[in-house]
Amino acid sequence: MSVNKVILVGNLGKDPELRYTPSGTAVATFSLATTERYKDRDGQRQEKTEWHNIVAWRQLAEICGKFLHKGKQVYIEGKIQTRSYDDRDGNKRYITEIVVDQMQMLGSKDDGQRGGGGYGSEQDSGTQQRGGEQDSDSSQRGGQQKSVGSSRGEEFEEPVFNSDDEIPF
Repeated sequence: MSVNKVILVGNLGKDPELRYTPSGTAVATFSLATTERYKDRDGQRQEKTEWHNIVAWRQLAEICGKFLHKGKQVYIEGKIQTRSYDDRDGNKRYITEIVVDQMQMLGSKDDGQRGGGGYGSEQDSGTQQRGGEQDSDSSQRGGQQKSVGSSRGEEFEEPVFNSDDEIPF
């Protein structure tokens, strides 16, 4: 038996790039930052940020392209995949990606919306995507702290842990 399952909660490092294959299949790519905070032996606060390459396909890719933006906090489930390609100079390169099975937007419904918004608060507050099926559960969002982020490259703060919040897995 083997299992290839990745669960990440982090913030987008850039707006998703939505493209279409020659056959018309949507694919969205973006980077996701996960940050570990801890105190070292001297009691100094330390941070370590890991960057993940994320890939979403089909309807989920279109949802990511429409609703996600830099700084947005998301919950991602998927599998880890390494693939190779030849660069422009003919050198073989390898890239490790997370292929998304499920994505859930986190944060409050008005979290980081740009002027005009472009999407309804009802969808942003509770849209969950699972392999092409869309569910709405806005009751899961109650009590989450608003995360700070914008498309201008400002720093973001992760929400304070609240033991009353539901864990998404």
